[in-house]
Amino acid sequence: MFTGLVEALGKVANVEMGNESAVFTFGSVSFADQLNVGDSVSVNGTCLTVISIGSQSFAVDVMIQTLKLTSLQNLKNGDPVNLERAALVSSRLGGHIVQGHIDGTGSIAQLAPGEKWLQMDIQFPGELMKYVVPQGSICIDGVSLTVGSVSDELNQITVWLIPETLAKTNLSAKKPGDLVNIEVDVLAKYVERLTKRDN
Repeated sequence: MFTGLVEALGKVANVEMGNESAVFTFGSVSFADQLNVGDSVSVNGTCLTVISIGSQSFAVDVMIQTLKLTSLQNLKNGDPVNLERAALVSSRLGGHIVQGHIDGTGSIAQLAPGEKWLQMDIQFPGELMKYVVPQGSICIDGVSLTVGSVSDELNQITVWLIPETLAKTNLSAKKPGDLVNIEVDVLAKYVERLTKRDN
């Protein structure tokens, strides 16, 4: 489990593509020396398992299916990535409950800078819109955010990014058209399942 509070920005150091999987190596990782093989790390919101560790790097196996379902398919050497280690039971849950299980991908529809924030409009898959509410939680590329507004007509949501979020995550590098990973609030999915079972 994760919180959606990004711990560090890393960089893609290497991508080795195979027939059924890929090995990604991430560098410039400030907490690499605290990792163990088998640890879970959220990379742009996707829960991945560490297979090897360097002094400032770690590598993960990524199945082809995961690549097809996430924005990891577009990563190339040098790209910044949001990183978060699994939450400790003893730590504060500062963001929201994030599983690292991507529900789908969206794309940046529009960016509108403000005086102290950046408005980001995200084009959403229509089937995920029912799980999103204004002032609810959403995880975009592994970043826990509050939904500002929802447009069901356009299948878009709006989030506002504060300077702290822009400084500490790769969302500051996003451009219109860029693909992002989406994880909706798991509580909404549980509510849907419960109400369907009661009918």
